Amino acid sequence: MAKAAIELVGINKSFGPVHANRDINLEVAKGSIHGIVGENGAGKSTLMSILYGFYQADSGEIRVGGKPASIRSSNDAIAAGIGMVHQHFMLVDNFTVLENVILGAESNALLNSSIAKARSELLRLEREYGLQVNPDALVEELPVGLQQRVEILKALYRGAEILILDEPTGVLTPAEADHLFRILKQLKEQGKTVVLITHKLREIMAVTDTVSVMRQGTVVATRETARTTVEELAELMVGRRVLLRVQKDAATPGEVKLSVRNLVVKDSRGVTMVNDVSFDVRAGEIVGIAGVAGNGQSELLEAIAGIRHAVSGSVLLDGKPLDTTGPADPAKLRKRGLAHVPEDRHHVGLVLAFEENENSILGYHGQPRYRKGPLLDVSEILADAKDKIEKYDIRPPNPRLKTANFSGGNQQKIVLAREMEQDPTVLVVGQPTRGVDVGAIEFIHRRLIAMRDAGKAVLLVSVELDEIRALSDRILVMFDGRIVGERGPDASEAELGLLMAGIEQKETVA
Repeated sequence: MAKAAIELVGINKSFGPVHANRDINLEVAKGSIHGIVGENGAGKSTLMSILYGFYQADSGEIRVGGKPASIRSSNDAIAAGIGMVHQHFMLVDNFTVLENVILGAESNALLNSSIAKARSELLRLEREYGLQVNPDALVEELPVGLQQRVEILKALYRGAEILILDEPTGVLTPAEADHLFRILKQLKEQGKTVVLITHKLREIMAVTDTVSVMRQGTVVATRETARTTVEELAELMVGRRVLLRVQKDAATPGEVKLSVRNLVVKDSRGVTMVNDVSFDVRAGEIVGIAGVAGNGQSELLEAIAGIRHAVSGSVLLDGKPLDTTGPADPAKLRKRGLAHVPEDRHHVGLVLAFEENENSILGYHGQPRYRKGPLLDVSEILADAKDKIEKYDIRPPNPRLKTANFSGGNQQKIVLAREMEQDPTVLVVGQPTRGVDVGAIEFIHRRLIAMRDAGKAVLLVSVELDEIRALSDRILVMFDGRIVGERGPDASEAELGLLMAGIEQKETVA
């Protein structure tokens, strides 16, 4: 057997009454890619945060390279050769790549010599690991895939032999994810050890050597990846058999509930991102929009939801026009029956400093049922939040907990519960299962199908092509701001991929 790079022995960690990690024993072989999977809230990120020094275990031992290691801070972890790439990047947006890489690791007070030394080392790392990125580019101007490379370079620059990646593909396009996996395999070939935390089981099967499954704070199984299956891992994660395919009857579309005509939308730089787009969504159907991120899907959703104004064109909600070119007014749209699950739950969907019950009514807090005269009815809000927590299996089931303390998947459920439970006429959903585990994905998919079957019109945007194909009754493909084709749910991945790349443009929507 390969020598262990990391050993975790009897690790326990509690946060008040929540026992996040329970007697965890885990061994990661040197020079391997080791996956860790589990439901949202299973304790994966807590365990890795202990290994990286963000948290200290209540009991247990960490061994690095066979020797006991005292890791009380991230500096201790870095000194032990451990680096971490977080799900939400730790970069200074208005710094260059080079400045971000050396931040906190300057060789001396003379920055010019630090920068010169770092530039040479950065070029070496880029060549060795295929991590090419312009060292003088501002981070805020880089696409998210390149920002992730900067995080990896930061860790390697600090001498990391063990690299932890937390949900690394949650914000990547399929092509960017494939490139990341090539980089990880190259790191492994160079003798580095990679720990990959992800909820995407197909990625685990594609790139890891070994996988450990966590459930309710414990490691319930470790498998050689070549000797397991997606079905087995899903069942180990959830504790029951999981339906990995969406079951649904054929749609029975009714009247048009959302009509978009000749819509043109520009971004903050004045670049046209949505160019003369037209389509309809009917009651009782899910219309999916496929496309590589950055082709106008986000701006389209924002214009429909009243977050971003359009330059021209029209949107009709239940036959009545929306003012898309005037000042943004999402509150007015909510009153008219349009619910919106935004793509970015942290910046648009939630206020992380608020309690769960506060976020569960955010945007709907003016409704009479949540008020007692001029004040909010706290008891009614808490009762409503508890009901949503039970319906949507939000964990932990505590409506008074700060939303920042929920896992990403449970934060997503808070947003979905808030919007879906308003009984909207039209539901606009962006990336419904981003950062969500396999059990929660199954649940969310069932809820979306139930909304469709209840006669709601659902507009879905997702970078997950499997999700678009599984849920949609009709698929529209966007490329370069335009809808370049419409296909049925039986369209192949290859056919949709060609349209997404702008290679084939047939059956275009008028």
